[in-house]
Amino acid sequence: MTIRGFTIDGFLIALVAVVAFAIVLPGPGATGGILHMNDVATYGVGVIFFLYGLTLAPEKMKAGVKHWRLHLCVQLCTFVLFPIVVLTLGTPLKGTVPPEVWIGFFYIAALPSTVSSSVAMTSLAHGNVPAAIFNATLSSLIGVFATPLLMAWFLSTSGLSMPLLPVIGKIVLLVLLPIVVGQIARHWLAGWAGRNNKQIKLADRAIILAIVYNSFSDSMVEGVWQGHDAMLIVEIIVGVIALFFIIYWLMKIPCRLLGFDTPDTIACLFCASKKSLATGVPLAPIIFGTVPGLGLIIAPLMLYHFCQLVIVSVIANRAARLVPAEA
Repeated sequence: MTIRGFTIDGFLIALVAVVAFAIVLPGPGATGGILHMNDVATYGVGVIFFLYGLTLAPEKMKAGVKHWRLHLCVQLCTFVLFPIVVLTLGTPLKGTVPPEVWIGFFYIAALPSTVSSSVAMTSLAHGNVPAAIFNATLSSLIGVFATPLLMAWFLSTSGLSMPLLPVIGKIVLLVLLPIVVGQIARHWLAGWAGRNNKQIKLADRAIILAIVYNSFSDSMVEGVWQGHDAMLIVEIIVGVIALFFIIYWLMKIPCRLLGFDTPDTIACLFCASKKSLATGVPLAPIIFGTVPGLGLIIAPLMLYHFCQLVIVSVIANRAARLVPAEA
């Protein structure tokens, strides 16, 4: 859907619809419900990462591999600066939100950058697309282990525990192994995957929607949202928007200091400031288990994803008009 030159992602509309459906009719989507959404969520994780491995084209990363200073900036921001900012600014305020929401904000900080939208927006803004492809893909691969390690550290410092070894075992089985199998399958299915990219993306997003529906349905059935009104959503939205702009503006500093040109700066800012819903939602049940509060934990990520797409699309459209003139 396009309004005045800006495209509204249908996936965002579907996310809102799924959450609304979970609020109105949580029973069928809850664990043990007639739709067996928990089984879809469990086995769907492996399918998502198999499809990721199947569509991951190593040859597309080679064009951007040499720009090591840009890559270092993006990865340090993604896995170091983000957690520092959230802890520094969020710790004094964590008592004002439910504990699950506080965990959800750090979960945003621990996740890798998103792939498809970072590359698409970088391309729209006439940025360095090969660098964006390389960084977004590298971030996703690093995040397979960096995200659970960061969450294990964070939960331990918060007086909570996460069985790290079992979680790593599940990640190897449900995430890393499917990626490897997908990469191997590219030998035979690369052409098929290229021709059916739209159908693969639809299958990937359908599984993500199923996990979201299951998580929010469980939260509704267990009464996790009771006692929380719309003001909590407003507070989360304010928090994620503030987080995005703080990271975005902080990352302008190394871009200037290192003398990045405009295309490199665009790729760095877009990749460093974005977080992956496509990775975060499937990983959440593995890291946190099927806790009733999972819906609250992933709520900040969903809202960050929505806000980052809206904000970056505005920035990208503006840059698309300015960059050719500068060039």
